[in-house]
Amino acid sequence: MDIRALRYAVTLAEELHFGRAAQRHYISPQPFGRHIQRLERELGTRLFERTSRRVTLTPEGARLIAEARTLLDAVDSLTEQNRRRTADEKVLTLGVLGFGLAERWTDLTAAVHGHDPRIAFSYAELDLADQYEAVRSHRVDVGIVQYVGPVDGLVFEHALTMPRVVVVPARSPFADADRLTEADVSDSPWLPTALAHPALEAWSGPAADGSHSRGALRHPAAIPSAVATTGCIALHAEAASRFYPHPDVRFVPLDGPPVEIAVATRVTDDRHTIAAVRRATRLLGRVR
Repeated sequence: MDIRALRYAVTLAEELHFGRAAQRHYISPQPFGRHIQRLERELGTRLFERTSRRVTLTPEGARLIAEARTLLDAVDSLTEQNRRRTADEKVLTLGVLGFGLAERWTDLTAAVHGHDPRIAFSYAELDLADQYEAVRSHRVDVGIVQYVGPVDGLVFEHALTMPRVVVVPARSPFADADRLTEADVSDSPWLPTALAHPALEAWSGPAADGSHSRGALRHPAAIPSAVATTGCIALHAEAASRFYPHPDVRFVPLDGPPVEIAVATRVTDDRHTIAAVRRATRLLGRVR
């Protein structure tokens, strides 16, 4: 069972409104509702009654929500115990979206170790849909993510800015373009990619279509191969041409807002190790 879905169900029980509950987790109501429906199917019972005007808990839903709160309290307690143990060991779980900081990763680690040489990292892969929630829910201590605006509960330190590109099939009429605009490609078929935040959808422009579909792509590394296979186009950052080269696609500069890469940590995380990472990132942002 997905712990995240249980958290969603508890929030919905508190709000009794899909829009408000989804907003608290910074996702759109449609995918939020699909998580609730999937949970109900897994449990084989209806947890909520929905009408056009109201949402109410069923008796079975009220029982499950009480049990879910107990379970989530236990999970959070285990997470906190692990956080304290990790703090003692100075090992931070680092979640990385795609190529992360690209060529500047060694610069960041050097700056971190300048503050405390005993800090070490374990690695976890993030995806486009969970990049913020992974940090908020304590699955990772630090996240290297795409920044598009504030997210409740997180602190962002700017690390890197790079131009965005559109990934097109090599056989596409756009493949030989020096530069494209959103108007040039707005009518093209876009590869559905999962997006974690409404602001990320706004940043993506026409590429946001299909971002909440069940088959939306979640991993940046898979985008070039998917473009080559499907003939659709997709957004990426300029470094993708070096980290994910593919003979059957081209990476063409695209006008519009650049890709902002940031280091995300929890607002409430006041450990010495986290403070060292924040300071090191700020130093990295000042050194070009």
